[in-house]
Amino acid sequence: MPGSEPYGRLQYREINGKRMAYIDEARGDAIVFQHGNPSSSYLWRNVLPHTEGLGRLVACDLIGMGASDKLDGSGPDSYHYHENRDYLFALWDALDLGDRVTLVLHDWGGALGFDWANRHRDRVAGIVHMETVSVPMEWDDFPDEVAQMFRGLRSPQGEEMVLENNAFIEGVLPSIVMRTLSEEEMIHYRRPFLNAGEDRRPTLSWPRDVPLAGEPAEVVAVIEDFGEWLATSDIPKLFIRADPGVIQGKQRILDIVRSWPNQTEITVPGTHFLQEDSADQIGEAIASFVREIRAGDNLHREAAPEMNSAS
Repeated sequence: MPGSEPYGRLQYREINGKRMAYIDEARGDAIVFQHGNPSSSYLWRNVLPHTEGLGRLVACDLIGMGASDKLDGSGPDSYHYHENRDYLFALWDALDLGDRVTLVLHDWGGALGFDWANRHRDRVAGIVHMETVSVPMEWDDFPDEVAQMFRGLRSPQGEEMVLENNAFIEGVLPSIVMRTLSEEEMIHYRRPFLNAGEDRRPTLSWPRDVPLAGEPAEVVAVIEDFGEWLATSDIPKLFIRADPGVIQGKQRILDIVRSWPNQTEITVPGTHFLQEDSADQIGEAIASFVREIRAGDNLHREAAPEMNSAS
């Protein structure tokens, strides 16, 4: 049975006047785990132990999520992609992640992490990604019931669904985990969104930003930009595919993601929140991937003096 206790100890850093929460354990090259909607660093609790001893382990809570502060005076224009990016990238800057960063990405953490990697190409050692927002989507990329849910969330009924009824936590989250989450686990996921109204705004803004049928244009532009880079980048990548998956379940999206160079693929059981169903397999795969990257780095360092002496 997966553990329900959080991993590590939350720390806090003030970013743009707000307190943001994060895990920061051990030392060495950073392995950065980034969640999406409606989760938090808690999502990685059973994955992180497998990577102990491999470097510095960092997992941040997005603004308004997990144990991070809520924004003042929030409304329909709050917690969208660019605002989230500003807060997260400022936190990563403040944490000084170093120049050999391995990114481990899920859901909207994927778009944010790919975006950061595209902007800091020389600082990325490797990328692990699973069920990420990674390509512009069309409505028929989703199962019918998921498409219907997104249409509702992007309509005027979205406020009632989420701000009043907490639909993402009470409905969506447990429905796309294969096992039944325990009451202890649900308590952790509910905690940031117990208060009806604007405290739940992040979980509504995110689905309204999903790049569907060309909208919102500013998010589509970001994803197209990093997508062009990922299509040609030789940075080592590990694609952990969820079977059956949700947002990367359609063949069109799989074909695009699988075309990225220098990439290994594994498959684990899972729908969308695969960390809740296959944490051990995910953690072991990440650890193996990081070890391979480090081994390659050592070979390059050993070869460099030989090349210099030969010249």
